[in-house]
Amino acid sequence: MTRKRTVAAAVTAVSALALALAGCSSDGGGTPTGEPVEGGTFTQILNADPGNLDPQMSAGSALFDVSVFAYDTLVAVDAEGKPQSQLASDWTQDGLTATLTLNDGILCSDGTEFTAQTAADNLNWISDPANQSAFLGAFFPVGVTTVAEGNTITLTLSAPAPFLLLGLANLPMVCDAGLADRSTLAAASNGTGPYVLTEAVPNDHYTFELREEYAWGPDGATVDETGIPAVVNIRIVADGTTATNLMLSGEGNAAQLLGPDAERALGADLFALESSAVVGEQWYNHAEGHPTSDPAVRMALTQALDLDELANVITTGKGGPASALATVDPRGCTFDSVSDVLPDFDVDAANAALDAAGWKLGADGVRVKDGTPLSIVFLYQNGLGAAGTAAAELAIAAWEQIGVDVDGREQDEPSILDAIFSTGAWDVSWVPVSVNSPDQLIGFLSGIVPPEGVNFSGIQNSDYEAAIAEAMQLPGTEGCPTWQEAESALIEAADMVPFAEGTVYMFGSGAEFEWTGQIAPTSIRMLG
Repeated sequence: MTRKRTVAAAVTAVSALALALAGCSSDGGGTPTGEPVEGGTFTQILNADPGNLDPQMSAGSALFDVSVFAYDTLVAVDAEGKPQSQLASDWTQDGLTATLTLNDGILCSDGTEFTAQTAADNLNWISDPANQSAFLGAFFPVGVTTVAEGNTITLTLSAPAPFLLLGLANLPMVCDAGLADRSTLAAASNGTGPYVLTEAVPNDHYTFELREEYAWGPDGATVDETGIPAVVNIRIVADGTTATNLMLSGEGNAAQLLGPDAERALGADLFALESSAVVGEQWYNHAEGHPTSDPAVRMALTQALDLDELANVITTGKGGPASALATVDPRGCTFDSVSDVLPDFDVDAANAALDAAGWKLGADGVRVKDGTPLSIVFLYQNGLGAAGTAAAELAIAAWEQIGVDVDGREQDEPSILDAIFSTGAWDVSWVPVSVNSPDQLIGFLSGIVPPEGVNFSGIQNSDYEAAIAEAMQLPGTEGCPTWQEAESALIEAADMVPFAEGTVYMFGSGAEFEWTGQIAPTSIRMLG
């Protein structure tokens, strides 16, 4: 196993929202052929550049895909959701206290020792709101303090955290020199992972070299195995057709492909793993000054869309409606929080809601209220390819039909993340956030807005907040019905709208590996 995170768009955490498409993988295509061969270069193709490489500042899916090679987590999680050793060998959780014991002999890529104090410093840095880590409130609860003694760290929680270990399995640990000067992490690596970054050319490629001393991977994995690549080269190729051509020619060893590109790869009988993931999730900017701060506008924009049609288009017929917000296996909870409460497709109701809210249709077909036109900036990611573009065009046409002036902007992942977390220059965005458990979404769905927090939409829903307060008091899956109630409160109010789940494929050529959202580095075997 490895960490479970977003792949397509994650809002930094997103996935956070980045947040990405991830899930428990199963065979979806051909079988790897050949015997493991020594050394070699493993080339993975990504459709988006990760931007700043500091692994704790963003949870965008592209950054996760890159940082997994250079950074470890305190614990890992297997396919059934059970914790496994990684940097920590043992752990306990009792109420508001959690204790983890670190393995001996862990070395950073700069040759220094990774200690319990280093681990504590990492967690305390993430815990400090002033540092604006995307992980705070998502994969790591707010209000945790951590102390180190010997080779043990003790976490004191401010509130119950029923899925704490799942969250810790998503937190990459940085070594002391990187903590001391985080600017050094922007274009280099300083971690305990099995590889070290040796070359970074943004929007082109990132090259990693193997650390032969590495021996503290998930469940004790090492790199002393035939077939482990000596070099990992990550190429940035935004065009899906080009990425597919590279895979079919043997120039690429791994790539996540969607739609017609995936069909081509499946037809060529490439090694393939598949998973189900959220691929369509609509977020509204609730901040004052945006038309989407008006609940009537949010509801109208939702009801104007044939969400079933959008789901079919964006998944190229290989998916369907969304069922929940936390869908990455292993899931903390399994339920359907969407189907019974999602607002119906009803153009007449959408028009009536806008009329009642004072948005009057002008002679040019655009609604106006108090002299201000109903204009929205709509962001959607280019990583979803032609299917994503087609779905976005359908949405734009539907909104224009009810009198909305739409500025649709297809952007790459770093640009969208910058807009939703920094500039605020957006009204509607399609950013699928993929996580394991519903508590990992709390920071995105409530609480503090950027830059101090990750509630990038500015959602404030009292029913959701009341339900999560109750759910957090219940251990593990006992709270799942209450988590379901919390999610449904948001969706029924059209505070945000999950609308599509689909099949996502990771393809391999000339290599085999495990994939659970990110490729597990110690699982890669070059084949010849």
